[in-house]
Amino acid sequence: MSDVWNVLHREFVYIWYYFDIQFRQIFWYWVLGMAIGSLISVFAKDKIHGAFSRMQGKKLGLLGIIPACLLGIASPLCMYGTIPIAASFRKHGMREDWIAAFMMASILLNPQLIIYSAALGVTALTVRIVTCFLCGCAAGLLMFLFYRDKEFFNFDGFEERASHDTHPNLLIRYLLNLWRNVKATGLYFLFGILLSALFQRYVPQDVMVDVFGGNEAWGVLMAATIGVPLYACGGGTIPLLQQWLLDGMSMGSAAAFMITGPATKITNLGALKIAMGWKRFLLYIVFVMAFAFVAGIIVNLVCQFG
Repeated sequence: MSDVWNVLHREFVYIWYYFDIQFRQIFWYWVLGMAIGSLISVFAKDKIHGAFSRMQGKKLGLLGIIPACLLGIASPLCMYGTIPIAASFRKHGMREDWIAAFMMASILLNPQLIIYSAALGVTALTVRIVTCFLCGCAAGLLMFLFYRDKEFFNFDGFEERASHDTHPNLLIRYLLNLWRNVKATGLYFLFGILLSALFQRYVPQDVMVDVFGGNEAWGVLMAATIGVPLYACGGGTIPLLQQWLLDGMSMGSAAAFMITGPATKITNLGALKIAMGWKRFLLYIVFVMAFAFVAGIIVNLVCQFG
């Protein structure tokens, strides 16, 4: 019995060692991401959505998908908050391709996740921002080409939700939003670090290199596929990605994971299925997987020859 206890104690010490190291590396990125995310949510959210709404009166044409993507990335709302906003834009005559670009970019990235991703290093952060922006542009372009004169989304039943940020005291309003952020992401963040510690302890580095390393299409495809079931929260996957990159994951594989993960997160899929219907929802899944795969291959080629 004492031998079993000694083994368990030794394993606990190893896992705690890995957990503690990664927690110290990432914790302040998590705190800063929440602080900035809440700041934008409380004080800039309406301005961002107002800027998108004002685009309607400008004759930007297809080029409008570019600012639509940028504003989607700047928006701090989750998908269940973004869809009612998009429904309101549609109701007032907003172009379908602009809405698609805004929604796609909003699904993939937000200011909070940008701060979290800084823990992965400058290269990974740049890859994430660029690929997510291009994915939003691609969604808008495809909408322009194939659904220019017909509606793609069905926003019936989606109504803009009342804001939680209504307290008259600005400091308290901000702190309440920050607390909601902590509750929403805290457990995922800790669980992500625990998973990373378990990977470090029990998964040999050679396995990660064989599965996700190099510039092979297989590694990119595997990363894109594993992003579907594994991604639950942006902050929770940063510790995993950080360790995988250290273990030999290629940057293209990381890019594929960072696209399919948030795009197929279960909470996002539920809202999108309602807004699209089955046929167009399946088109969305095919688009996400195809874009992630191609983006991953291109990123690997750029890293190889850059």
